[in-house]
Amino acid sequence: MSRIEIPSLGLVVLVGVAGAGKSTFARTHFSDTEVLSSDAFRGFVADDPTDQTATADAFEALIDVARRRLRRGLLTVVDATSLRPEDRKVLVDLAKDEDVFAVAIVLDVPVAVLVGRVADREDIDEGVVVRQHKLLRQHGKNLRREGFRFVHVLSDQAEIEAAELVRTRLFNDRTDDHGPFDIVGDVHGCADELSDLLTALGWSLVRDADGRAVAARDHPDGRRAIFVGDLVDRGPDTPGVLRLVMSMVSAGQAMCVRGNHEEKLLRVLRERTARGAESTVLTHGLAETIAQLADEPDDFVADVTAFLDGLVSHYVFDDGRLVVAHAGLAERYHGRTSGRVRNLAMYGETTGEKDRWGFPVRVEWARDYRGTAMVVYGHTPVPTAAWLNNTLCVDTGCVFGGRLTALRYPEADIVDVAARTEHWPSERPMGYGDTTGDARVRSTIRLDDVVGKRAVGNRFGPSITVRDDHAAAALEVMSRFAVDAGWLRYLPPTMSPVTGTADGLLEDPEAAFEFYRRSGVARVVCEEKHMGSRAVLVICDGEATATEVFGVTGGVGALYTRTGRSFFGPHDTASIIERAGSAARSVFGSLGCRWMILDAELLPWNIKGEGLIRSEFAGVAAAAGPELDLLASELAVAAGRGLDVTGPVAAAASRRADIDAFTRAYLDHVQVGATVSAARIAPFEVLAFGGPDGSHTAEELPHAWHLDVAGQLRAADPELFVTTAHRDVDLGDDAAVAEAALWWHDLTDAGGEGMVVKPAANMTRDRRGRMVAPGVKVRGREYLRIVYGPSYTDDIGRLRGRDLRHKRSMALREYQLGREALARHIGGEPLWRVHEAVFAVLALESEPVDSRL
Repeated sequence: MSRIEIPSLGLVVLVGVAGAGKSTFARTHFSDTEVLSSDAFRGFVADDPTDQTATADAFEALIDVARRRLRRGLLTVVDATSLRPEDRKVLVDLAKDEDVFAVAIVLDVPVAVLVGRVADREDIDEGVVVRQHKLLRQHGKNLRREGFRFVHVLSDQAEIEAAELVRTRLFNDRTDDHGPFDIVGDVHGCADELSDLLTALGWSLVRDADGRAVAARDHPDGRRAIFVGDLVDRGPDTPGVLRLVMSMVSAGQAMCVRGNHEEKLLRVLRERTARGAESTVLTHGLAETIAQLADEPDDFVADVTAFLDGLVSHYVFDDGRLVVAHAGLAERYHGRTSGRVRNLAMYGETTGEKDRWGFPVRVEWARDYRGTAMVVYGHTPVPTAAWLNNTLCVDTGCVFGGRLTALRYPEADIVDVAARTEHWPSERPMGYGDTTGDARVRSTIRLDDVVGKRAVGNRFGPSITVRDDHAAAALEVMSRFAVDAGWLRYLPPTMSPVTGTADGLLEDPEAAFEFYRRSGVARVVCEEKHMGSRAVLVICDGEATATEVFGVTGGVGALYTRTGRSFFGPHDTASIIERAGSAARSVFGSLGCRWMILDAELLPWNIKGEGLIRSEFAGVAAAAGPELDLLASELAVAAGRGLDVTGPVAAAASRRADIDAFTRAYLDHVQVGATVSAARIAPFEVLAFGGPDGSHTAEELPHAWHLDVAGQLRAADPELFVTTAHRDVDLGDDAAVAEAALWWHDLTDAGGEGMVVKPAANMTRDRRGRMVAPGVKVRGREYLRIVYGPSYTDDIGRLRGRDLRHKRSMALREYQLGREALARHIGGEPLWRVHEAVFAVLALESEPVDSRL
C-alpha cells in the first residue's frame, strides 16, 4: 500500500494521460467540491466537456476558482492532464501566489494499458494517448525543479488502487491548542530578566549548581510559554537563554518561533559546521553570541543548531484566534507556507528605503490589519506594549534598558519586568518615535471599512444589511461634519411611536402599554420625553484616559448629535465638557470608573434648532395669521351684505384656533434668546463606563439604576443637568396603569412633548427569544400639531392607518447596531470594528421611512 501524505492546505495537481484514471482517483480520495476538473469546466463554458476549443476559457475559469478556494484556506485539487511544463507552471505559480505547497500526484499507467482502455471510447483517440504518454515520459521527471514541494508517482494500476491518502497538518497549525499561554517578547540574551519575568508569570525555575536557570517546572495553572523569537544576540548571556528555552520546549512547556536573529545565527553555525568560508556579517550582537557560544561544549552548540533549525516561522493557535510571528503577519499569510511567508514573519515587510539611522523603513502592516485573529509579535522594540487593530508588539526593548514583556492569553493581561541595566546601546529610538498612546491614535478607519454593501454581524440579533447607496449617503455626513472619530463609539437609534384608539388622540398611553403586554413585558418605566436634541455625552477624568481609551489627544470628552456632529464650537464644547466632568467626579467614584458614555437630550430645543423653528414652524404661523385675518375681514363684509357665511366663518375660526394651538405648541419648547450658556443636558441612560477594574456596557441594568446615576449628576450640577421625570408601572395593576396615563395627560396638557415607555428591566426578550423594542414614544395631542400640521386632528381617522412596521424594524436594527458598537468598544476591538457598527446606524437612516414617525 502506498501512503501519500498531502498537506491539509495546498494545491494538489493530478498528472496523467487521458484514461489514466485521474477522475476516478479524485472521486475516491477527495470530496466533489475539492476537485476542479478541466472536463467539467469545458462543459461549463461550452456545454461540451470534450470541446478542446474551449480549453483556454475553461482553464482560465478553473484557475480563478482555484485561486478563490486557496484564499479561503481550502484544499484544492486540479484534475487535468498537466503534461507539459508550461501547463504546470501556471499551477505552480498559483500555489506560490497563494503561499501554499504545490503537490503533484502522477498516475504513470503503462501505455499498453492506456491504449486498451480507450479502444472502445469515441472521445479519445489512441494516437492521442500515445503522444501524451511520450510527453509524460519526456517532461515528468523534473517536477520538483518546477516548484512542486511534494511529488508522488504511482507506477501501475495496483499501486493506484492501493494508495492511501493521509492529510497532514502543517507545522504552523496548532489550531487545536487553546492555551492558556504566556507569550514572551524579544529576550536578546537577557537571561536574568527572562528568569524574573517567568517567575512573575508564576513559573518555578530549576537551577544548577552554579545558580543558572536551566529548566522550569510545569506551570501550576497548566500554562505554556510561547517565545516570539530573537532569543539571541546583544545581551550578556545568550547561552543561558537558549539553555532554559530549549529545556522548556523539549519538555513540552514552551514553543518558539524563529526570529531574524535566530536565522542569522543558524546560518553562521551551519557555515562553521561545513567548514566553509563565512559569508554572514557578524553585526548587531551576532559576534558577541558567537563568542559566548565558543565557551560552551560542542554538544551544546550542536543542540542549539538543531533547535534553531527546527523553529517554524509562525504558529496559528486556538481555532485561528491567535497568531504568533516574530515580526507580525498580515491576515492573508496566516497558516500559509512559503519562502515569502517565512521572510515576512521573520523580517517584516519593508518599503525598500532606509531611515536616518540606516535601518530599513518598515511597512506598518498593523495599522491596516483587519483580521479577527489576535497577532502577537516583536522585532521592532516599542516603549510600551499597546494594542493596535487586534495586534500587540511585546518587544519593549529589554536589552536596551527597557522592559521584558509577556502577554497572558486568553486573559489579554500584560506582565512585564524592568531590565536590570542597559545591556546594549540602542542604535535608534525605540518604536516609531510615537508617544505611549499613539498606537491607539494610529488606529484609523479606511474607506473600505464602511463603503459598499455589507452585512454587519451583531451579538443581539441577526446580521444587519447595509445597502451601498445608504452607505454612500452616510459617508457624506460622517466625512464632512463628524467629531473626532475616536469619540464616535455610539450613535443613538431612532424610535417608533404607537397608534392609539382614544377619542381625539393619534397616540395614547394605553396603546404603548398594550404593545408591551403583547410582548410579555410585565413592568415598564414611563420617562418624560424632553423636547430637545438627541445627544451623546462622553466624559473622561483626564486627557490621559481620553488618549488611552478613545485615542483622542487634547480633550477630555465630547458632546455630539445623533449624526455624529458637534453641537457647538471647540471653546463652548470644552466649557460644557469641563463642567460635566466636574459633576461626574462623584459618579466616577461610586462606579469605580474613569470614563462614561451617556445617552441624553440637549435642551432647550432652539439652542441648536432655531433655524428649523424659524423656517418650518414660525413661517407657517407668520403666513397663516395674516391670511386668516384677511379672510375673516372679507367674511364680515359678506355677512354685512346679508350673505349667509355661517359655515365659512366657523371653518375660518376653527382654522384660526388650530394655528394658534400650533403656535403655542412649538413656542412651549422655545427659550427666547437662549445662548450656549443656557444649554442643559438631560441624561437618561448610561451606555458604557470603564475603569481600573474593567469596562462595561449597561443595557442589562434596569432603567431605575440609569436614572439614579442621572440624578447624581443633577445633584452635582443642577444648572447643567436636568432630571427626567418618570413613573414605574406594573402592567397588571389597573390602578398603576391609570395613574401613569393620567400623568401623561398632565404632562402633555402642560405643553410637554409626551413620554417614552420602556421595559423596566432595560434590554428584554420575548417568550420566543426575540429582542423586544427598547422603547416606544407616546406624543401629546397638541405636540403632534408640530409634526402633522395645525389641523391634523381633522384627519386622525386616516392617520391611524399609518404603517409603523418599517419604522419599528429600523429602530430595533439601529438599537442592536448601537449596542454592538459599544460591546466592541469595551471589548477593546479596533476602532474600525467599532465604526463598522456606528457607521451602519447612520446608513440605516437613509432608508425611506415617513420622517413624521
